[in-house]
Amino acid sequence: MDIRVPRLAEGVESATVANILVSEGGKIEKDQVILELETEKAVGPIPSPASGRVTKIHVKEGDEVAIGQVLISLAEEGAREQAPKEKRDQLGKAETGVPAPQEPVRAAEEPLAGEYRYESRSGFPPPASPSVRKLAQDLAIDLTRVKGSERGGRITLEDLKAYIQHLQQLAYAPKAAAEKAEKAVAKGVDFSKWGSIQKERLSSLRRKVGQRMYDSWSTIPHITQLDEADITELMSLRKKYGPPFEKKGAHLTLMPFALKAVAAVLKKYPIFNSSLDEAAGEIVYKEYFHIGIAVDTEAGLIVPVLRDVDRKGLLDLAVELNELVEKTRQRKISLEELQGGTFTISNQGGIGGGHFTPIINKPEAAILGLGRGALRPMVKKGKVESRLMLPLCLSYDHRLIDGAAAVRFMNELVQALENFPEKALKG
Repeated sequence: MDIRVPRLAEGVESATVANILVSEGGKIEKDQVILELETEKAVGPIPSPASGRVTKIHVKEGDEVAIGQVLISLAEEGAREQAPKEKRDQLGKAETGVPAPQEPVRAAEEPLAGEYRYESRSGFPPPASPSVRKLAQDLAIDLTRVKGSERGGRITLEDLKAYIQHLQQLAYAPKAAAEKAEKAVAKGVDFSKWGSIQKERLSSLRRKVGQRMYDSWSTIPHITQLDEADITELMSLRKKYGPPFEKKGAHLTLMPFALKAVAAVLKKYPIFNSSLDEAAGEIVYKEYFHIGIAVDTEAGLIVPVLRDVDRKGLLDLAVELNELVEKTRQRKISLEELQGGTFTISNQGGIGGGHFTPIINKPEAAILGLGRGALRPMVKKGKVESRLMLPLCLSYDHRLIDGAAAVRFMNELVQALENFPEKALKG
């Protein structure tokens, strides 16, 4: 039997092979983890659905694979080691419902690129139901390229699905050619001519982070609002309540305070908790407050999500935050824990950062950056005092949010941090 890439999560169509844990010729047991796939910064195990012997490994570490693609071929215990190829292909397709992208599979009604074009003598488009037309329009698919299987050439939903699968297949085919082209471009500059060099292959996570950052920066008009908050009193509260929190298993840092303050301000300014649906031309206001926390790991930046921040007390947030950060750094975070964020906080203060311009975590509308608190001479009630000032950096999507709204949001946040209620730590 062929073990294929399963459906991973909603909206996730591909993954990267992170680790292969079996070898050809080796015996494996049912539910034994055969390899690990990395998707959207999370690493997940793929168990074997049966016991048997590994006859072939079709992928290598670092390969990008799609749903339905063959990972490993397995000779099941008590079954014949080899079956005719046609029978194996039919079995694999029956198990997943999706043909393997690396092996061209052509349905009876599916045309290859360039083989088919609908020609209408009357000038009308090819026959299809309204639902099929709407789906094709949403996916920007030219129905004249899809050969209908019903009477009169009418295009069914299955015809459209088969054509989409074929397009996906073609998308994976040029991968090797693209990599070759990239290498050719890179060879245009030989840096070793000017001195010694070292090369390090980009990790799968670094490639994903880079692509997401490029996508966000190139498609969202960013504006960053900078300010500072006096957190002298807030840090006094942290010092006072830190020991009792520790006794309850919670390490009280600045972040739980920031989470509660941000959630309160988001409720007053819901546009910062929204997303832009460009296709529908709509603003999506979320009535839940799931805040992403940018975590610096050895593999790169990962953003797990704390859910329902507005409904949780400071103690619960501190405990959950500590656990989530630790899981993230150990790469044990699940894909679900990386999804559904409505706003993100990136704290560079722990490593000494000051003001910076964080990049929005698309499709969110804004992100808050925190720098390192520093003592500064400030005038308070007519006297110069040494106060601990926290850098605040708010980047926002200028298509949705105007500068005036950003200033009001920041003013409200500064007030929330400078006047954090002590009763919130006693609950």
